[in-house]
Amino acid sequence: SLWIDCFFAYYQNKLKLALIGQSLFGQEVYTNLRKQGHKVVGVFTVPDKDGKADPLAVVAEKDGTPVFKFPRWRVKGKPIPEVVEAYKAVGAELNVMPFCSQFIPMNVIDFPKHGSIIYHPSILPRHRGASAINWTLIEGDKKAGFSIFWADDGLDTGPILLQQECPVEPNDTVDTLYNRFLFPEGIKAMVEAVQLIADGKAPKIPQSEEGASYEGIQKKSNAKVNMAQPAEVIHNWIRGHDKVPGAWVVIDGKPVTLYSSSMLSGSVPAGQPVEVEGASQPGLIAKSGLILFGSDGKALQVKNLQFEDRNMIPASKYFSSDEDASLDLTDDEKEMAEKIRAIWKGILSNVPVIDDTTDFFKSGAASMDVVRLVEEVKQKCGGVQLQNEDVYMATTFQSFIQMFVRRLRGEDQEEELLIDYVTKDVNNMTVKMPHQCFINGNFEDAEDGKTYNTVNPTDGSVICKVSYASVADVDRAVSAAKEAFDNGPWGKMNPRDRGQLLYRLADLMEEHQEELATIETLDSGAVYTLALKTHVGMSIQTFRYFAGWCDKIQGSTIPINQARPNRNLTFTKKEPLGVCAIVIPWNYPLMMLAWKSAACLAAGNTLVLKPAQVTPLTALKFAELTVKAGIPKGVINIVPGSGGLVGQRMSDHPDIRKLGFTGSTPIGKQIMKSCAVSNLKKVSLELGGKSPLIIFSDCDMDKAVRMGMSSVYFNKGENCIAAGRLFVEESIHDEYIRRVVEEIKKMKIGDPLDRSTDHGPQNHKAHLDKLVEYCELGVKEGATLVYGGRQVDRQGFFMEPTVFTDVEDHMFIAKEESFGPVMVVSKFKDGDVDGVLSRANNTEFGLASGVFTRDINKAMYVSERLEAGTVFVNTYNKTDVAAPFGGFKQSGFGKDLGEEALHEYLRTKAVTVEY
Repeated sequence: SLWIDCFFAYYQNKLKLALIGQSLFGQEVYTNLRKQGHKVVGVFTVPDKDGKADPLAVVAEKDGTPVFKFPRWRVKGKPIPEVVEAYKAVGAELNVMPFCSQFIPMNVIDFPKHGSIIYHPSILPRHRGASAINWTLIEGDKKAGFSIFWADDGLDTGPILLQQECPVEPNDTVDTLYNRFLFPEGIKAMVEAVQLIADGKAPKIPQSEEGASYEGIQKKSNAKVNMAQPAEVIHNWIRGHDKVPGAWVVIDGKPVTLYSSSMLSGSVPAGQPVEVEGASQPGLIAKSGLILFGSDGKALQVKNLQFEDRNMIPASKYFSSDEDASLDLTDDEKEMAEKIRAIWKGILSNVPVIDDTTDFFKSGAASMDVVRLVEEVKQKCGGVQLQNEDVYMATTFQSFIQMFVRRLRGEDQEEELLIDYVTKDVNNMTVKMPHQCFINGNFEDAEDGKTYNTVNPTDGSVICKVSYASVADVDRAVSAAKEAFDNGPWGKMNPRDRGQLLYRLADLMEEHQEELATIETLDSGAVYTLALKTHVGMSIQTFRYFAGWCDKIQGSTIPINQARPNRNLTFTKKEPLGVCAIVIPWNYPLMMLAWKSAACLAAGNTLVLKPAQVTPLTALKFAELTVKAGIPKGVINIVPGSGGLVGQRMSDHPDIRKLGFTGSTPIGKQIMKSCAVSNLKKVSLELGGKSPLIIFSDCDMDKAVRMGMSSVYFNKGENCIAAGRLFVEESIHDEYIRRVVEEIKKMKIGDPLDRSTDHGPQNHKAHLDKLVEYCELGVKEGATLVYGGRQVDRQGFFMEPTVFTDVEDHMFIAKEESFGPVMVVSKFKDGDVDGVLSRANNTEFGLASGVFTRDINKAMYVSERLEAGTVFVNTYNKTDVAAPFGGFKQSGFGKDLGEEALHEYLRTKAVTVEY
């Protein structure tokens, strides 16, 4: 019975339609109306142009629908009788006019039972006339939209059937508005309107004349830009005339048409001045395009310029256009040119001869022909990859060949990234280290020129000076990230393509693994073998893992109660947040960068990252590799500097939508407060810890000693999840301590680049001093210092591996983490499982924990009751890119790694559709 109900629902209230119009829009409306069960009894469209049928005619003829191609419906204002009779003969009950450029007589408009409906791309009564989308932008409207109205004898004045609207984005163009909203939603609305008419539910709402406007089609002669206006007004004028007829100005005495305008955010880039007639100040030819200034002093940016000979160039190439006039081709290039000539001939079959002056679009090519041209060139001409925009920029055959040859030779690639490296011959290699801020794809000094020293902890020497970013630098970085997210290729990229870029980045990190590990050792004191395997090795794994997630981020469909007699579909979408800030610590500089930024980028966000002030160098080297990987400009920005300045500005910035932080609990609280006060930005925090490790007497002693030492001394104790306190069962306590001390005495302390070194220097001098104070306080409180507790008597920031016993619960060293190589050991009575659990959980932290026992029941009992984000059983420090990582209580919230990390950088949108 359900099938029968659906059958009758499909076929009841369906109409016989005449489609009068043209274009891809008309084609899609036609196709979707037929899918809904309506019968199209005739299609009335324009005649073939240059031997090519209109898309609506093509699909209708393929379906066997009667197609009529009348050049006109009227002569001298009077209907042509044979045309009208041919129309009446199809017997339509409704005329549907999705896009029609012809004047249709009223005896055709009114003939069907239900009359005629028309699609118009504005919110009527505003912007009546044929250039509605253009004038929506020219007038600076904040809303755009479309109307479907009942045709009458006026010009776009008939009663409204339905309307829909959308916001106009600051840099929208006619194309983006049309493609994003007016085209897809307009098709759906035309189908909806027809069904409303069929069901007898279609309203007829008279148009008000209040707010009504009519604007005609703009001509080139009156599209000149008035430069004596604010920048936003100029921008609106340019984008409203893009692509037809094109707004123009006079530059250096010559008329030049302007395309692809956007408002300039951030500081004005350096450039070469050009004289712009009527402007308050000269324009600038910069790397990013032509910078124009309004009367209000604000700036806009124009990407492309077209000259009187219709040759179009990137605005950045304005001063080099003369030398781009011609190229001498080699024999092989001439052969390629002939192949391309044959491709052009195949597409432009109506053109007898393809010569140098043949214009692709003037010869009748459309947007689908552009795709075909790009793909055929790729297939038949050595795999040279062009973009659709390349065709629009080189429309004549000669200019296309010139562009193709430059691409073939690699001459038109973007300027090579300029890096002022600091180089060092060390570790049997020459390492090349960037040291400036990385903003919008370029390395550059801080705006105020300030720098600071980054120091090698092995000997206290200065490695190099690093740019000390200011608030203005953060603002520029955020602006670049926002532009990249809103308008750059990153936001429009297919997720799978985004994943390929991240895979490529991981491959480059692997190619540079030894150099990255060497820089990490120099800057952070990490033992080289550990840096190679963990600091860098896990970073590579992290990017590969999240690269694989890019095309697997999915929403879900949700069954909800139906709004009868209609039906509903509810689904969720996972969307990126926008610009994210990431603040990382100094203990694992590259790995912490990878843990957060890989998930952030996989989700489709852009980012501004502040490395720890004392360890910026691997982050800046990473930035260099992102350029080589092809990550678009502005997607990743690195601003070294102080937490109080750079980190605080990130917390406060209104355009940042998420901040991920790893560091201390007090700073995490301050960040959370600033993020709430500024714009309620989303926050994830991985903060301090005092991770308990419980060692029972039934453990594997060898493993417990080895893993217990690793839990404390791994990475010199500079480890977020380090076991801050060991609880050892009384019956094995003394033996356990004896064996630990024996193993410590075997550890080699020394140069971290020496492959046999076990224990390197602490990260920086201030941290070493705090560790010495921490140990002195432990002794003062009455704990037993069994081993170490002092700075090593050698050059650099070395701390002895240390062991404290007899640590009581009230002591400072029992409650606060050292973040260094200090083992803090307390006994617990044999068999007192609940007692030791109570002591282990008696902390405000909850990052990690561990238990060693051969009793699986005991292990599961303890693991269920330990209040920590991670519990290790008979192991320690075993993290993996696929396993979520994060703390409880004052160790923070949110997860790094695993699928859960993606959700930290996504938002969920619920969409409910009624049909």
